[in-house]
Amino acid sequence: MTGTLYLCATPIGNLEDMTLRVLRILKEVDLIAAEDTRNSIKLLNHFEIKTPMTSYHEFNKIDKAYELVNLLKEGKNIALITDAGMPGISDPGEELVRICYEEGITVTACPGASAVVTALTLSGLKTRRFAFEAFLPKDKKERKRVLDELKNETRTIIIYEAPHHLLKTLKELYDTLGYRKLSVVKELTKLHENVNRTTIEEAISYYTENEPKGEYVLVIEGKSKEECENEIRKKYENLTIEEHVKMYVDTGMDKKEAMKVVAKERGLTKRDVYNALV
Repeated sequence: MTGTLYLCATPIGNLEDMTLRVLRILKEVDLIAAEDTRNSIKLLNHFEIKTPMTSYHEFNKIDKAYELVNLLKEGKNIALITDAGMPGISDPGEELVRICYEEGITVTACPGASAVVTALTLSGLKTRRFAFEAFLPKDKKERKRVLDELKNETRTIIIYEAPHHLLKTLKELYDTLGYRKLSVVKELTKLHENVNRTTIEEAISYYTENEPKGEYVLVIEGKSKEECENEIRKKYENLTIEEHVKMYVDTGMDKKEAMKVVAKERGLTKRDVYNALV
């Protein structure tokens, strides 16, 4: 019998957010794999957990994953924890989970606190659909590519940011997205937790005058449906309806389907498009 990998959520600030199930699992497993053992030992000591611990982080995530898998194959049960929140979200835990599935190891989750969901629910923005980007890439080309993709994102956008990069990121977001509502959420579940419901432009002004302190989650409203429709209409305003339909037909699209697409893009009914063609 192989062991089980447990993905155990740890508090993102307030220690009272540690679940009873996670406490039990951390005491019962044979080994705890932690992103930063120096940080996690404080948490384990606080809850009087004596389980042996090993490091699993960005720089050993592949080689160490196979070491852990070998232990799991021997029947050992292992808990994976991150510095804060749910393992596998914006950390190397996703690699260990992938490899465990490839090797036939059982994986289960012991859910709990997660900064992305907590910030979203506190933001006051739309929560039904959202796009989570974690920390934006450091590489300039990759960063620009991601920002360009977000320009037309209609879902609520969630980004993590450190205080010393906050102002730079806000300026990049404004240059790319323009005016957007924004909730700047900081120090989640901690003593100085704060939600600043503002706009990107206003946030730039505020943090130019006030030094950012703490860990931040930026929750940004997506592009509105009306704005998207207006841009599409503007894109094709120099085309006649006949030219617009022909553009799609020339790509191999069925004429009826092309008329349907044109009607949607121009904000018309299918009858309007048909009459224009006739």
